[in-house]
Amino acid sequence: MMRENGVPMVQVRNFLLSLLLTNAVLALSAGAQTTGFLPEVVLYRNLRSDLRLEFQAKDTRENGDPTEAEVGPSLDLFLKPLLRLKRITLYDLDRAKARELALSFGYRYVPTPGTPAVNRVILQAQPNLPIKGKLLLSDYSRGELNFSNGALSWRYRNRLTVERALTIHSYHPIPYASSEFYYDSNYRKWSSTELSSGALLPVGKHAQFDLYYEHENNTGKKPNQQVNAVGLVLNLYF
Repeated sequence: MMRENGVPMVQVRNFLLSLLLTNAVLALSAGAQTTGFLPEVVLYRNLRSDLRLEFQAKDTRENGDPTEAEVGPSLDLFLKPLLRLKRITLYDLDRAKARELALSFGYRYVPTPGTPAVNRVILQAQPNLPIKGKLLLSDYSRGELNFSNGALSWRYRNRLTVERALTIHSYHPIPYASSEFYYDSNYRKWSSTELSSGALLPVGKHAQFDLYYEHENNTGKKPNQQVNAVGLVLNLYF
């Protein structure tokens, strides 16, 4: 049986097939729903081996509605790297994935057309787990306090992501699939689900593109709102 880096090719094929099936399900659900494009830039600056400054600027959607932007900094804190995680994330520029746990505290300014802007305080944690087949499983949990026009609300997000670096000659793309669920205090329920799949595409030593397709189903408002979007993130690491 053919193997790639000691891993049976059938595992690689099955992993890629699962990504294709995810995209097929998302595409079938699109119908006549809203579509969009979500550009984003994230700059990372290492301060110490266990500390990093992050600045994010992105187009996003809040509860299915169009949002102008989300902009702001974060401070990332890491545990010591785990050897097995370092091996399977060798070709990923994001050093947080080589740590068993990464913590982050940040602020975002979110202007929205026709409504007061939101000032958002963020606290998040991301444990990473190496699994069979050189797959990486990440569980991203994020709590948000949202201040807008004197009112306070909160939101919790949880995203599970599975990814695996591939070798194509000397190039190493990293395909992934993820699911994310939102609990919003404004609706007092789990109000949004996002399913996505994509690939991390390294460009040199400091840049990595993240190209993905996303389907969001928002049940906070009536009728339900569904959005299908293509996203492109430029991650810069220094």
